[in-house]
Amino acid sequence: MGRDNLCQRRCCFPAPDVDCTEHPCGLLHWRRMRFDLITIFPEFFAGPFDHGILRRARETGLVQVNVQDLRVFTKDRHRTVDDRPFGGGEGVVLKPEPLFEAVESLLGHSVGDATQKAARDSGTAIVLMSAAGGLFDQETARRYSRLERVIFICGRYEGVDERVAEHLATEEISIGNFVLSGGELAAMLVIDAVTRLIPGALGNEASSQNESFGETAGPRSAASTMQQARAGSAMLLDFPHYTRPAEYRGWSVPEVLIGGNHAEVAKWRRAAAIEKTRRNRPDLF
Repeated sequence: MGRDNLCQRRCCFPAPDVDCTEHPCGLLHWRRMRFDLITIFPEFFAGPFDHGILRRARETGLVQVNVQDLRVFTKDRHRTVDDRPFGGGEGVVLKPEPLFEAVESLLGHSVGDATQKAARDSGTAIVLMSAAGGLFDQETARRYSRLERVIFICGRYEGVDERVAEHLATEEISIGNFVLSGGELAAMLVIDAVTRLIPGALGNEASSQNESFGETAGPRSAASTMQQARAGSAMLLDFPHYTRPAEYRGWSVPEVLIGGNHAEVAKWRRAAAIEKTRRNRPDLF
């Protein structure tokens, strides 16, 4: 992008009038990072992006932040985004339909179904914020900062239908070994960590290098075993959740959750939690 195009750039949350002839950092070629936040509480973000580095990055056109109300993609008059979990249990689970449609609306195309998945844009990450996700760290922040766009799905309630994690999100991310009321706050932390790594956001690029996590350590040895998890000596992530409909775009809810056998449901959930922990957080074993 050349200097002659920079005056056309605008931030969208809110939309300050940026009328520039060149990027403040003096870069001849620069790019704008876009963040999309899908949430049932859009008002949650009215304020946190108006301060500090994030505000400056938005005002100079380095970062664009868009907030999408998930309830826009509901079909009933109550604007329902959740339902009871298959297999029983407490709380409710966010449904797959509005989340798939919200992401597809932002992307401008379908992500496909079980018979044919659409190709993904390597410059875009679709991130499900979840306590059951892989651990966010500085290396992940660096990786995101090199992308063109990150779409955040902010989970709520007992969780999100697992088909969203498996077939819509490109990855599932947690910010630590604790549980929040929703993914909104977690997404804000990730956006802050990523924004400060974008060239031009800090002013002094050395600031992001000479700080905690500026260098990555070598890989740690892995002594985790499935036997530890089965014996109960390992921390496990939450088991996958599913809700209605039982079949969506060709992806079906595991039959054991619909059968009504509570002992089998408990057994399946334990095994699924172990498998998900092994996949997303092997360090917990």
